[in-house]
Amino acid sequence: MATSRRSRSPNERELQLSRIGRALTLTFAAAVLVAGGVFYGLVVLLDFKEIDNSARLDAKTLFDLVKLSFGVVAGAGALVALVVAYRRQRVDEVGAHREATRLHTERFSQAVDKLGSDSPAVRLGGVHALAGLADDAPDHSLRQTCIDVLCAYLRLPFPPDPGDPPDDTSTEEQREAHQDKKDRYRALREVRHTILRLTGDHYRIPQDAHRSWQVCNLDLTGVTIDGDMDFNGATFSGSRVSFDGATFSGARVSFDGATFSGARVSFSGATFSDRGVSFDGAMFSGGTVSFSGATFSGGGVPFDAARFSSGGVSFSRATFSGGEVDFSRAMFSGGRVSFSGAMFSGGRVSFFGAMFSGGTVFFDGAMFSGGTVSFSGATFSGGTVSFSRATFSGGRVPFISARFAGGEVSFHDATGSIPPL
Repeated sequence: MATSRRSRSPNERELQLSRIGRALTLTFAAAVLVAGGVFYGLVVLLDFKEIDNSARLDAKTLFDLVKLSFGVVAGAGALVALVVAYRRQRVDEVGAHREATRLHTERFSQAVDKLGSDSPAVRLGGVHALAGLADDAPDHSLRQTCIDVLCAYLRLPFPPDPGDPPDDTSTEEQREAHQDKKDRYRALREVRHTILRLTGDHYRIPQDAHRSWQVCNLDLTGVTIDGDMDFNGATFSGSRVSFDGATFSGARVSFDGATFSGARVSFSGATFSDRGVSFDGAMFSGGTVSFSGATFSGGGVPFDAARFSSGGVSFSRATFSGGEVDFSRAMFSGGRVSFSGAMFSGGRVSFFGAMFSGGTVFFDGAMFSGGTVSFSGATFSGGTVSFSRATFSGGRVPFISARFAGGEVSFHDATGSIPPL
C-alpha cells in the first residue's frame, strides 16, 4: 500500500534541525578531527623524529596530564552547550516567526473585511491597512498576498459615472437619488485612486529598504487606470508587472528614469486614449516592456532620452490611430525595439535626434496608411532599422537631415511608396 508523504509547512522547513544525538556526535567528531590535524601539523612543523620511551612519569608531567584531561572535558562541555544554545535559538526564532505570521493573518482578515464593506470610508481604511500589512509582512509570500488582494480589488467591476444631473423636469427624489449615486461613485473612485497612488509610492522605494515592493509582482490586467501612478526612478529587476488590456484614461503613469534590468513589464492589448505613459530617461539593460497589440488613439508614450543597451521594447501588432510615441534623443546601443506587424493609420512615432549605434529597430511587416514615423535628425553609426516586407500606402516616414556614418536601414521586400533616404 502506497503511503503519502506529508509536505512540510514553511515553519517546519525553516527549522530543519537534526536530532540532538546526531548533532553532538558530529560536533565531537569534528572536534577530534580538528585536534588531530593540529597535532599532526605541529609534529611536522617541529620535525619530530621519535619519542624517548626511557623517560619516567614524574609528578609535574602527571599534573599536566590531569590539567589536559580537565581541559578536554571542559571543551566537550562547551561544545555541548554551544549545540544546545544554537538549537534553542533556532527554535525561538521559528516560534517568533509563527507568532508574527499568526498576528499577520489576523490583521489580514480584518483588513480584507474592511475592504469588502459597503462604506467607502471603511474600504479606504482597509486599503491603508493592507498596504501597512504588506510593509510589515514577516516574509515575501505574505507581502505578495497583500499586494495581490489590492490588485484584485482594482480588477473588480465598479459602478460607472452616473453622468450629468437630471434636467429641470425631474422630481426632487430623482435629483437626490442621482446625487447619492454621484457621491458614491466619487467615494469609490477615491478608494481606487488611493490603491494606485500607494502602489506607485512603494515601487519607488529602493529594493534594500524595508517597505519596498520592487521585487513583487503587480497584476493590473484589464484595470481602468484613471488615477496617477508614479514609478519615477523605480528599478524592475526580478518581477512581473502586467497592464495587459488596461485602459489609460485621464491618468499619467510615469516610468521616468526607471531601470529595467530583468523584469517583464507588459502593456499588451492596452488602450491609451489620454495623457499616456511616460518612460523619459528610462534605462533598458535587460528584461522586456511589451505594448504588443496596444491601441494608441490619443495621448502619448514618451521615451525621450531613454537608453537601450539590451532587453526589448515591443509594439508588435499595435495600432496607431492617434497620439504619439516619442523616442527623441534616445540612444540605441543594444537591445531590440519592435514595431513588427504594427498598423499606422494616424498619430506619430518620432525618433528625432535619436542615436543608433547598435541594436535593432524592426518595422517588419508593418502597414503605413497614415500618420508619421519620423527619423529626422537621427544619427546612424551602427545597428539596424528594418522595414522588411512593410507596406507603404500612405503616411510619412521622413529621414530629413538624418546622418549616416554606419549601420543599416533596410527596405528589403517592402512594397508601395518607399521613402527616400
